[in-house]
Amino acid sequence: MANRSALSVCFVIGAIILASNLLTSTFVPPVRRSAGSAAMLGAATVASVGAAPAFADEIGDAAKALASASYPFLKEVNWNSGLALVNPGKASAADWTKAIAKAIDMGAAMDSSLLKAGVQAHHAAIGSMKDMVTTQADYEKVLAAVGRMVASVPEEKTMAVYNDFGKLVDPNVPKYLMGQVNADDAQTAYKAFLDFTSVVKAHPITAKSVAAPSKPAIDAAAGKLADASYPFLKDIDWSSTVAVTPTGFTATPLELTKAVDKALVMGSEMDGGALKEAALAHVAAINGMDGSGVATKGDYQAILAGLGKAIASVPSSKVMDVYNSFGKVVSARVPDYLMSTVKSSDAMDAYRGLMEFKDVVKR
Repeated sequence: MANRSALSVCFVIGAIILASNLLTSTFVPPVRRSAGSAAMLGAATVASVGAAPAFADEIGDAAKALASASYPFLKEVNWNSGLALVNPGKASAADWTKAIAKAIDMGAAMDSSLLKAGVQAHHAAIGSMKDMVTTQADYEKVLAAVGRMVASVPEEKTMAVYNDFGKLVDPNVPKYLMGQVNADDAQTAYKAFLDFTSVVKAHPITAKSVAAPSKPAIDAAAGKLADASYPFLKDIDWSSTVAVTPTGFTATPLELTKAVDKALVMGSEMDGGALKEAALAHVAAINGMDGSGVATKGDYQAILAGLGKAIASVPSSKVMDVYNSFGKVVSARVPDYLMSTVKSSDAMDAYRGLMEFKDVVKR
């Protein structure tokens, strides 16, 4: 059951990141698919992981202008809405997964120090929230950090994210969301947003290359876990919408956001090379999944190895913070329900394999 709980947590994190992106980005009219607009969409989807390197502050100045113009709009959004858990179209789970692969690929191409700075900015913004809205100063820092993250990515990867997600959102969604806020404030925010994207595009940043650490013991343990858990992986209904079912949560949006914050803090401390390895392994696995949404065993093993190395680079206390925080916000009924949807023997084999893998990662 513990491994099912962990699985549900992964679903929850993915759903929150994806749905939060959709809720905010769909205010942008689809006919204006500029590279800059795409940049912001991709960056909002991929939030992951020290101090940013030295650079001219054109992006920072543009972020200040955008924050000033769009903060009234930000305060009007109903951040307690359940819309984040509603599919904004008719796309299947497989369609969304393929779009997410583009976002992961974009994230993997970002400069790792800028990623880390971006996550730290989000962490600070969550810490200063009042009624689910951060301060304008922290909002500005988030925008600047996201702009720099996007500036470190090749334009074609940014456009791939924007275009793929744009295909999945019903054209009526922007109109509906526009009706929930002051239209003038939304338009002012949009115009400032376009100015910001132009600055980001005009000031590209060359991402520094990073390599994953060599961890042969984790690579070997990943092979053993893949052997033990692949039957369980194939038992799961990957077309299920349970990941975005509100009844799976027992917490308020604020409590969920604070749980996500623990995951952000953990991600910000991960080794950049290991994180990139894990991200690219996910991209390969998604691109190679079968009609049921199941990755090949080899691709699955590569994901486990990448995640193991990324987690091994983080203090155990940060890992436990994430586990405990999500354990408090996920309904106690979820593990039992999930267990009922698979073969219990396969689930127990996977759990035992996970415990052995965890011990290797922890060394």
